[in-house]
Amino acid sequence: MSSLRGGIAGCGFFAQFQLDAWKRIPGVEIVAACDPDLDRARAAAPRAYASAEKMLESEKLDFIDIATRPETHLELVRLAAAHRSAAICQKPMAPSYADAVAMVEASGAAGIRLMIHENWRWQPWYRVVRARILAGDIGEPVTYCFRIRRADGAGAEPYRLQPYFRTMPRLLMYETMIHPVDTARYLFGDIRSVSATARRRNPAVAGEDVCLMTLTHEDGLSGIADGHRFLDLMTASPPLGDAFFEGDDGWLQVIASGDVFRDEQLIWRNDVTEGYRGDSVRATQAHFVDCLRTGEAFETGGRDYLKSYAVVEAAYASAAYGRVVSVEEAPALAARHS
Repeated sequence: MSSLRGGIAGCGFFAQFQLDAWKRIPGVEIVAACDPDLDRARAAAPRAYASAEKMLESEKLDFIDIATRPETHLELVRLAAAHRSAAICQKPMAPSYADAVAMVEASGAAGIRLMIHENWRWQPWYRVVRARILAGDIGEPVTYCFRIRRADGAGAEPYRLQPYFRTMPRLLMYETMIHPVDTARYLFGDIRSVSATARRRNPAVAGEDVCLMTLTHEDGLSGIADGHRFLDLMTASPPLGDAFFEGDDGWLQVIASGDVFRDEQLIWRNDVTEGYRGDSVRATQAHFVDCLRTGEAFETGGRDYLKSYAVVEAAYASAAYGRVVSVEEAPALAARHS
């Protein structure tokens, strides 16, 4: 089996987790990297470029890993499409729903494959939860709650690892809460409507930093995604909080350590010490590679991931209008205010 040749665009903070994961996936080689900081690109791959355009012109790549900020994603997907290269693109997918749709259209028109790097559903505790729910361990699901917590949002200089968060006009729901939204879709199916409240607590940021979202799925099941970044439930919590899933015959809980309980019994212990949050980045990228080889559908292919993005748009509309917003109407509401 020949190795897949990849290039990475962007070599900043989160790209380091991706680069580490690529090194541990058999049959893959990151042969080139691009970044405006050439020293960072040189540290990432054997050949370094200042721009993605130059990298794609100079290299024959099977795929490009897009690890840049959201406002660059559409341009980079279009470049990948022009060079017939598959793409795996970090979330947030794009700064607007219209740009996200344009990414899907550009990749589709060129016949290239596009996957969004959404690693939350690949955290091993949520894979365990899904298997247990499907096995009937808690009976018929009744409700659920995700609590997203991290103590990096306070003070005059919040989000020190990613300081550009401070200037984002849409922050918590757009950047962080899409994780539990997509995981809820993975566990319980597509979401029909959203009721959300959001506010800015820290005046040092531009966007909202506290939110509460009630998500209602197509089958009528409702759950909560509750988020802020002012408190740690546990130092360096792997799940970035905890989660609770109730059925009519029991409950499952992911505690802040990543351990999973069924009622009061420990059923899975998190002993994963390598990689990012349960080695979920490696699992995400391994899935991308497997699907490139087999032709199977990505779990978070670009078109499917638009459904998760639309839920976030519905949450913003709900917070703005003070009402329940259907996911179906969210794109039109987003276009009206773009």
